[in-house]
Amino acid sequence: MPLFKPSRRELLKLAAAMPALAMPAAVRAELGAPEGGNPGWFRFSVGDARVTVVSDGYFSLPTSGLGVNADPAEVQALLKRNFLSPEMGYSHTNHLYIETGDARVLVDVGSGNRFFETVGQLMGNLEAAGIDPFEITHVVITHAHPDHIWGIRDDFDEALIPDAEYIMGEAEHAHWTQDGLVDRVAPEDQQFVLGAVNSIGVDGVEWTLVGDGYEVVPGVTLIDTPGHTPGHMSVRVDSADASLIATGDAMTHAYTNFAHPDWYNGFDADGEQTVATRKRLLDMAAADRIAILGYHFPFPGVGHVQQDGDAYRFVPALWQF
Repeated sequence: MPLFKPSRRELLKLAAAMPALAMPAAVRAELGAPEGGNPGWFRFSVGDARVTVVSDGYFSLPTSGLGVNADPAEVQALLKRNFLSPEMGYSHTNHLYIETGDARVLVDVGSGNRFFETVGQLMGNLEAAGIDPFEITHVVITHAHPDHIWGIRDDFDEALIPDAEYIMGEAEHAHWTQDGLVDRVAPEDQQFVLGAVNSIGVDGVEWTLVGDGYEVVPGVTLIDTPGHTPGHMSVRVDSADASLIATGDAMTHAYTNFAHPDWYNGFDADGEQTVATRKRLLDMAAADRIAILGYHFPFPGVGHVQQDGDAYRFVPALWQF
């Protein structure tokens, strides 16, 4: 039986209708949403570094895009066992903000007002957390997908954080800006290419293009983690005897990616490379006891990796007051 792999256009059309639809009660074993919302930021420390996870909101996509190289029934069964809807996913958007020395580093800039109506909350949540965006010294972009870079510019197409140094992997930049790319991709992918190009070319930004191991500031380095996109990079924070890796979209699901690290998703540009990168990260985090932050994991998305035979488990970090 052939696998159903929806196009990006189909996913976006379906997702656009989701905020108005509630999950059926039989599926919704999780807690219901509160009136008025919850705080969109979470603060902790990594050694001597002060770290804040700041939300840009959430969005929903059909789960048919998960584990596209697996039996759909097996994917749905795994979701049900973990009290998740087998039909619709719920993706958080967890941004890393690092304060170390005089540096203020923000990882990714969210969707702005150009993607789903349920995202674009990053600037408001930064303010609620007491963070002044104009004090940000460095902006690191893990990759140029809409929910990570489209929030880079305001309504006048100027950089929203004008005085920061903007950093991106050289391979990622080269992929999206290559001549004629928009004409070589499928029609449903053209909006992603144009959005990436417009975001990369925003007025007021001079890009610092880097490779594996680049040190943004002391204690903050970049790691090559390709697969989800050709030049995807993750961010590692090391301070005192503690470490944290913000995985970006090298890992996108706190259950499927761990229980079945060999599954990849419809939005992964190179499925096999995504799997190889993910296993490398999981092995490293488990062996060296490095905390991880998953961009789309349940907020605040911070936890540990525990090896379980040939699979893994995501263990949420202990919340401390």
